[in-house]
Amino acid sequence: MPQKKISFLFLLLHIISFNFAFSQKISEVDKIVAKYPKSFNTTEKLAERIEKDFDSDAERARAIYAWIAFNIKYDYNAFLNPPRVQGFSYSSEAEKQRKIKQLNDNLIQKAFKSQKAVCEGFTALYQNLAEQVGLKCEIIRGDSKTRLADIGRKNTSSNHAWNMVLVDKKWRLIDVTWGQGYYDSNKGRMVNDYDPIYFDTDPDYFFAKHFPDSGTFLGNRLSKDDFLNGPLIYNKTIENDYKIKTPDSGIIQAKNGDKITIEIKNVSKANQVFYLNRKNQPVKVLNPKEKRGGLEFQILVDNNIGDYITIFIDTNSIVSFKII
Repeated sequence: MPQKKISFLFLLLHIISFNFAFSQKISEVDKIVAKYPKSFNTTEKLAERIEKDFDSDAERARAIYAWIAFNIKYDYNAFLNPPRVQGFSYSSEAEKQRKIKQLNDNLIQKAFKSQKAVCEGFTALYQNLAEQVGLKCEIIRGDSKTRLADIGRKNTSSNHAWNMVLVDKKWRLIDVTWGQGYYDSNKGRMVNDYDPIYFDTDPDYFFAKHFPDSGTFLGNRLSKDDFLNGPLIYNKTIENDYKIKTPDSGIIQAKNGDKITIEIKNVSKANQVFYLNRKNQPVKVLNPKEKRGGLEFQILVDNNIGDYITIFIDTNSIVSFKII
């Protein structure tokens, strides 16, 4: 499922964050991969090129991410009109596994040759290339949180897929589907916009927008309620490490005259902070206070407040809450 970019005055989606030194190092990988051919005859040829150009597992993992995100486009038509599920019969477990492998190989080749895919194709191709260059990689299926309506949903659903790749004895979270671009509802089409923030995302941020079907990460139980009821965060939130300290729930119960206290870490008075009212008009936050390495401010609940409040910092959407 693609991210949606709904224009500056409403919503804007994307994400990621990683260590500054690490990001500086692997940004050079992007520059090299950007000069690669836009297509290769086989996945083996692409894997060989990556192995030749890069020595470390971290660089190879990033190179695969970058090439896929640069060159494979999200197939929005296939998302709207998914093909029928392919069934098959088998007489033994070995035959079953052969047929599953064949279906998966067909999915990988279709994504690679047509250069179009939905999340299943992106993740299968990433895993295939990762394993060819000697990396251990898994495909994870689960739920995604991208819309205001996702705040306070009752249940999760299996609507998305992403990867985990083992680099330097640590599992890295990767969503190359979201890294390649987004759907622009104003233009009615996909927009190619490479975003590195979905490579090696901090788990705290990643699982604010992803929830695996297993409900676990590396053996640890994740909170389904925190995922469903938490606030909706955006790319710049993670990119700039804007931690939402208060409130910790995405659902705020309030009546006219109440004041909602919001505290965001790594923001200062030098930043412009505002929210949108019911008419999507920007309202500047008044009298913010610097507190514990962040900014604390209040929003008065009145008739101008809509069903949701989205906080902006310097024109970038940062967090949304549902108002009850």
